[in-house]
Amino acid sequence: MTAENPMFERLRKLHQTGRDTSMGKLLRQFWQPVGRSEELQPGYAKTVRVMGEDLTLYRGETGKAFLVGGYCPHRLTLLANGWVQGDEIRCMYHGWKFDGDGQCTERPAERDTKQPNVKIVAYPVHEYAGLVFAYMGEGEAPPFELPRKAVFERPGALQFARIETWPCNWLQQVENSMDAVHVSFVHHWGKVGSFGAVVAATVPELSYEETDAGIRQTAVRSETSKRVSDWTFPNNNHISHPTLELNDPWVDVGVWMTPVDDENTMRFLIYSIPSTDSATDARIREYFEKYSEYNPADHHDDLILHRKLPDDKLVQLTSAQDYVAAVGQGAIVDRTQERLGRSDMGIALLRRLYWREMDAIDKGVPGKRWARLSAEAHMPKQVNEAVS
Repeated sequence: MTAENPMFERLRKLHQTGRDTSMGKLLRQFWQPVGRSEELQPGYAKTVRVMGEDLTLYRGETGKAFLVGGYCPHRLTLLANGWVQGDEIRCMYHGWKFDGDGQCTERPAERDTKQPNVKIVAYPVHEYAGLVFAYMGEGEAPPFELPRKAVFERPGALQFARIETWPCNWLQQVENSMDAVHVSFVHHWGKVGSFGAVVAATVPELSYEETDAGIRQTAVRSETSKRVSDWTFPNNNHISHPTLELNDPWVDVGVWMTPVDDENTMRFLIYSIPSTDSATDARIREYFEKYSEYNPADHHDDLILHRKLPDDKLVQLTSAQDYVAAVGQGAIVDRTQERLGRSDMGIALLRRLYWREMDAIDKGVPGKRWARLSAEAHMPKQVNEAVS
């Protein structure tokens, strides 16, 4: 398929996330996770790259989080290397200071007598379930409603927020969420953990439907194995599966794929487990403290070249197996060379929704008004087919 082929251009539009691209504009219409709350202590600043933009994420001394431009406009050094003072950040090079709205408030060597006419970009932020979300689109930010899930707001639940950074395009990971067949193979690759154990290697019967919020995916493998998941537009999946032991409460997992740029992705996860008894809670909490700080990209050669999987049966193993599949496609998969089949109906639906919404942007007309589901999918607990 050549570059002059219209389908080539349609496929290429799917993975491009720069500010001037159709997909970049689409993703910026939604709240996107950009950091973990736990990492952002008062007075701390860090550089983050989101959809090709270098930005500064910091928490003021009052505890409020802010997201502003990545560089001081004076001599273009990184703002994150400066000091947080109150709810403002001061550049370490020449002391220019900026507030959370991006307004320059002080230039010590310029002896300004009024507020400087200098401003950097700034984006609204919202913290939820241990993650820091930002709205990077035009105009007023929408209410923070679509990303919410009732399971992440359960009183007393054990909740853990994680981040991994993978060297591949964000869409490869989103399409993986719409591919229920991969579970029967990817999560049986190398060894079977607590997730793979409850999902048989049987190839499922699939169905997909567009919802008010995104796509509902149903995969039926047997009378006792029916997996239902709700994927929320444009890049968030929600699944439920076993935690560690057979009698443990199941964990709900929310996964967001935030583009760093077109060849790298931040993979944000929320794990939420209902509290039961003190011993079980302590065991689960100890597990996440030990195993959750894991990024498969740090073990790339072990995974890709030597097929050496982590010594873990849940968080690390599941991520490592998905990593090998997604990164094995390359930094940006060449979709013009694919041979899709009937089992790829979820991916086909996903792409149609993206193209429809991007076409609306290109034509300057409103797209779909996505809304949080009034009732989330019932996710039946399957029998562990590996031991039944």
